[in-house]
Amino acid sequence: MTSYSGYRFMWMFVMFDLPVVTKRQRARATKFRHDLLDLGFQMAQYSVYLKFCGQREAANALARRIERRLPSLGRVNILTITDKQYERMRVFNGRQRDLQELEQRQLLLF
Repeated sequence: MTSYSGYRFMWMFVMFDLPVVTKRQRARATKFRHDLLDLGFQMAQYSVYLKFCGQREAANALARRIERRLPSLGRVNILTITDKQYERMRVFNGRQRDLQELEQRQLLLF
C-alpha cells in the first residue's frame, strides 16, 4: 500500500476583485469566472474559487493557464496550499461551524 502525505497534494485558491461598473467590465468578469469553472474550479464564495491540483507541478501548470486568462483590469490572487493546510480550514455558516462542508470537500484516498 502506498502512503500519501497531506503535505504532497495541493489545493489552489483563486481570489479576485474585478471592476464591474460598465457592461464590458461585467462581461469580462463573468468570462473570467466561467474560465475558472471550465478549468475545474468550484466556487467557494462569489470571488473565491478553489480546486484540488494534485502535486506541485500540476498546480504550477494550472497557475500558468490562469495567468493566460487574466482580465486586463482588476486584482487576482492565486494561493496554493497543501492538503494538510486545507484540512485545517474552519468553515462557518453564520455562527455555526460547518464541519460537514469541509468533510465533503476534503480529499480522501484509500
